[in-house]
Amino acid sequence: METQEQVKERVRQKYSEIALQDKDTNASSCCGSGGCSTEVYNIMADDYTSLEGYNPDADLGLGCGLPTQFAKINKGDVVIDLGSGAGNDAFIARHETGETGKVIGIDFTPAMIDKARHNAEVRGFNNVEFRQGDIEKMPVTANTADVIVSNCVLNLVPNKDGVIKEIYRVLKPGGHFSISDIVLEGQLPKEIREAAEMYAGCVAGAIQKQVYLELIEANGFKNITVQKDKAIVVPDDILKQYLSDEQLSAFKQSGTGIRSITVYAEKPTNEEKACCGTDCCN
Repeated sequence: METQEQVKERVRQKYSEIALQDKDTNASSCCGSGGCSTEVYNIMADDYTSLEGYNPDADLGLGCGLPTQFAKINKGDVVIDLGSGAGNDAFIARHETGETGKVIGIDFTPAMIDKARHNAEVRGFNNVEFRQGDIEKMPVTANTADVIVSNCVLNLVPNKDGVIKEIYRVLKPGGHFSISDIVLEGQLPKEIREAAEMYAGCVAGAIQKQVYLELIEANGFKNITVQKDKAIVVPDDILKQYLSDEQLSAFKQSGTGIRSITVYAEKPTNEEKACCGTDCCN
């Protein structure tokens, strides 16, 4: 059994490889787009091209949703993007927050930070900043962000509860998040759960959908809403890399669902937190 640090290092190595590959020849990604299905990386991304602020050079296909589309970003907001990659969601968030706002991207892969900073510099985006760091211990002071977004990242983190606690710490009172992620309904076969590529490809590290939502509630968030929920179908040619024909048949009949969800939740205001120390919120 790998330690949490070993898992994180494996993920870091995979995303360093993706960042350093030539974009035109690289179809692989965490949950990214692509015509082939030889890896789990190629099957989950949504199409960003119609969103204002989209920059093709920053889109490595490392997502499973469109959280910035649902994030209710206002002009002047401070937005934090967790697992910012080459800057795709951060640049879309910048379009929404405008020149008076600020966007902070956080990623723990140095090659991704370098790529994102280059993409921001060549576009003259002075209000977009990229910080190298672990989202379990964000390099951000408390009560900083109006909005937090993240796209297919929490499933890669062993300590999901720790990340959610950090999101709560870093959001301003009354702030909110919109996060796209992979979750499960039912149990994955052991062969998939233990496969390194399936973990770095966002599937093996996913947890049960209900547990995911309960973690958010347990950490004090309110108005929790699933903004989007779509099924992810892993093609047979990928599954056959890990499962025998008999195991594949059993998996298909098991009813296990792999889903991409986009979740919204709010941090209570100081007044709401004070109220909940009395009978007024019962």
